[in-house]
Formats: sequence, structure tokens, C-alpha cells
Amino acid sequence: MSAAPQDEIEWRVTPGLLPYPDALEEMERRVEAIQQGRAPELVWLLEHPPLYTAGTSADPAELFNPFGFPVYDAGRGGRYTYHGPGQRVGYVLLDLNRRGRDIRHFVHALEGWLIGSLAQLGVTAFRAEGRIGIWVKHRDTEAKVGAIGVRVRRWVTMHGFSVNIGPELSHFSGIVPCGIGAFPVSSLDELGVFQGQERFDLVLNQGLGEFLLSLSEKREGLSTHPFPVNVQN
Repeated sequence: MSAAPQDEIEWRVTPGLLPYPDALEEMERRVEAIQQGRAPELVWLLEHPPLYTAGTSADPAELFNPFGFPVYDAGRGGRYTYHGPGQRVGYVLLDLNRRGRDIRHFVHALEGWLIGSLAQLGVTAFRAEGRIGIWVKHRDTEAKVGAIGVRVRRWVTMHGFSVNIGPELSHFSGIVPCGIGAFPVSSLDELGVFQGQERFDLVLNQGLGEFLLSLSEKREGLSTHPFPVNVQN
């Protein structure tokens, strides 16, 4: 199966800080429209004000929240995560009826898209077996620079990823990020990559076509790390 041309997908960048409930409401509407053939697929880039989100596997013991940030049930797979200024959030709404009904492969391809985009910025990122997210080497250890959490409803994907460009890293201390407490969280700014969100958006857009094509490639050797997906019929 070959992927549809990328010009059939809406690429949207929303400026400012979008409240999380507004994003959830828009995703719900758009998924329904995609399912009904009334709207194209969507890749949506944005930022949120400081907040925490709880995935379907969230453990209340991993939420401390000394900052008093709002906490939202996201409906996606995974555990607690932080969103805030300086972090690029990407919501990826694709119809897997068209692109292959293989959710694990979709997540694997999404990881590859982010890793390839970071490589264009001079950042060597990678998957870590047994750990969710996008990882880098930093200060004699491994640190998490990106998170992934997905929801799939009748084979249309929702939610997606976040990459830390230059957020306030202390805000991650209010949770156990994605349930992984043994490793720190980092950002491109902390790694010395001062290129900003516009540059990241550009390389992400340049890699979109390859990401879509990868969805139709042979599905072998996929990661066996925990699966941050909530699947609904």
C-alpha cells in the first residue's frame, strides 16, 4: 500500500499558547470529520500553557504538582506528561484505514520521523529499548527529549508527540515523566542547540513525506518498548 501524497494533509501551526481543552475539542471534531470523509488528515503544531496530562495508564502516585498546574485527562495512551511554553507539541491525525492498520508500526514510524528531524539539527537521538520516548546522550547518562502518546479511534490517530525545544525543565519535577524516574528530561536548549521552534518545524515538515512513505514499508524489527496507545472502536 502506498501512502497518499503529503499535499493531501493539512499542515497547521497555531501561534501562542492554546488551552488544552480547546485542543482536545478540536481533535475530537477533526477525527470525526476525517472518519466521515469531510476533512483531510492533519498535522497540527502548537504550544500549551503549563499543565500536566494523564494518560490511560497514569498512576496518581506519580503526580506531585507543587506548581499547582491544571491536570487534564488526555485519553491517550501512556502516563503523566508535562506540556508548556518552549515545547513543540505535534498532534498527528491520520487515517490508518488508508495507510495501514498497524498501530505499532505507526508509533515506530512516528519515532523515526522525530529522530530524523533532530538529526537535521545536529542532535543524535534514538529509541531506548524498554523506555517510551525519544532519547539523547547527555551528561554521562541518557535523557529524554521527546514524548509520544497516541489514541486511535476507528483507525484514525489522535494526539502524537512533544519535543522539548526550550521549556522550563524544572516543571517536569511535578510528575514522574511517562513513569520513568531513573533518567532525566532534557531539551535542545540544554543540549546547546539554539535553533528555535521555527527551525524544528521546518525540518519536521521536510521529513513529512518520508514519514508517510515509511508507514507503507515492510514491518519488521519494530521496537518492543511499552506501547503508549489507547485504542478505541
